[in-house]
Amino acid sequence: MISLIPGAVSLSALEDIYNNMTPAALTVDAKPAVERAAQMIADAAAGDVPVYGVNTGFGKLASLKIEPRDTETLQRNLILSHCCGVGEPLSEPLTRLMMTLKLMSLGRGASGVRWDVIAQIEGMLTAGVIPVIPSQGSVGASGDLAPLAHMAAAMLGEGEAIYQGVRMASGDALKQAGLAPLVLSAKEGLALINGTQFSTANALGALFDLWKMAQTSIVIAAMSTDAIMGSTAPLRPGIHSLRGHRGQIEVAAEMRNIMSGSVIRESHRDDDARVQDPYCIRCQPQVLGAAVDVIRMAATTLEIEANAVTDNPLVLVDEGVIVSGGNFHAEPVGFAADQLALTIAEIGAIAQRRVALMVDPVLSFNLPAFLTPEPGLNSGFMIAEVTTAALMSENKHLANPCVTDSTPTSANQEDHVSMAAHGAFRLARMNANLSVILGVELMCAAQGIEARAPLATSDPLNRAIAMLRTDVPTLEQDRYLAPDINAATELVRTGKIKDAAGISIAL
Repeated sequence: MISLIPGAVSLSALEDIYNNMTPAALTVDAKPAVERAAQMIADAAAGDVPVYGVNTGFGKLASLKIEPRDTETLQRNLILSHCCGVGEPLSEPLTRLMMTLKLMSLGRGASGVRWDVIAQIEGMLTAGVIPVIPSQGSVGASGDLAPLAHMAAAMLGEGEAIYQGVRMASGDALKQAGLAPLVLSAKEGLALINGTQFSTANALGALFDLWKMAQTSIVIAAMSTDAIMGSTAPLRPGIHSLRGHRGQIEVAAEMRNIMSGSVIRESHRDDDARVQDPYCIRCQPQVLGAAVDVIRMAATTLEIEANAVTDNPLVLVDEGVIVSGGNFHAEPVGFAADQLALTIAEIGAIAQRRVALMVDPVLSFNLPAFLTPEPGLNSGFMIAEVTTAALMSENKHLANPCVTDSTPTSANQEDHVSMAAHGAFRLARMNANLSVILGVELMCAAQGIEARAPLATSDPLNRAIAMLRTDVPTLEQDRYLAPDINAATELVRTGKIKDAAGISIAL
């Protein structure tokens, strides 16, 4: 169980929750602040002064006053009416992360919910009652309304949930888990569906997956460099210190370290007719380093957002006011998602060019055509390279920015929106494409290095090849390649290749 301190939860804790589905709960120290805000909301609901979402309608209906006796109905109707999501359900790891992010936001004591609401989310996380949350329907402003409404509905015993691997009515799931449906009080429905937790969870999940692949790409890039007998002179530290970018400096250092001791490299330091390698080899620290820097910038934004209060209105207890604002607007998340999309596309683009380089006998410095021992009779990695080209192109299209695509909603009340939800959701598809590109490059680079025998590569890269060869044998003759690509892709996705090589660059 991870104890969450509102406003101070680290990326590493969130990654644990995402990767391992570790249950989380707020520290009890958060309870007094939560209860003070809840009391202010209760007082406002009983009063005559209009307070948005407490004793008024919502959105364009904010001018309509709601009687105290209708408070519970108002909040329940809000949840049910907003359950308009469509599309494939969000994965369990992302759903749990989304619920945890909502806990963190409510725990700051500015949302006005009772502790009962927090206890319900915690109880569902602990028992494994996972709301079925459709992935489409949010424009990333006024909160991720539709997906968060589906989460909230499950808390009320409405909609669907998954319990012990079975999809069922949420009411049944709660009952089997020993939990009772939640009855909402003033403002609680609004607090649950306002917020950026769907967008942020998807962006964080993509960030965690991408970081492993960014690290892995450094290893595979070094393998490809050795496979084509590329020069390591462009990795010299003096080059990179003169430019000064942290990511570039660190990527070059990592590549130098894991290539150190390569007999292949030593064999062509002298009498090599080539003056310079293509950019996909020579400029790897510049491209991958820039990607690392952008990933880190996005990580900073998302860590702040994960700890933020993003519903509306907010209860400023120390000032004694309940005030409407716009923290639900997911523009920071949208920008971060677009940044991550660009890095995914670019890491894949340069990797694909290295694949193309290795299979081309004109450019690969005497490697066999398409990396097969008997070209002609065998096609080797010919079509595997085509697959990487297709996925690279798909990622380029998906990398187009989403935050610039605002459209008015809710009768022009919400007239500028972030589109962060689908901006973040698309990242998983892009990461899946990238993992295949890198998986194919891994196979090609290992095949190329083995073709240089009896010359050997470095120990770290040999360990990476050994890891690959536990699941993917050397390609001697053409065979059904799809399972091999899937196996290599899984090694990339899980980070086993970067772990085998000993990459140490940190987020």
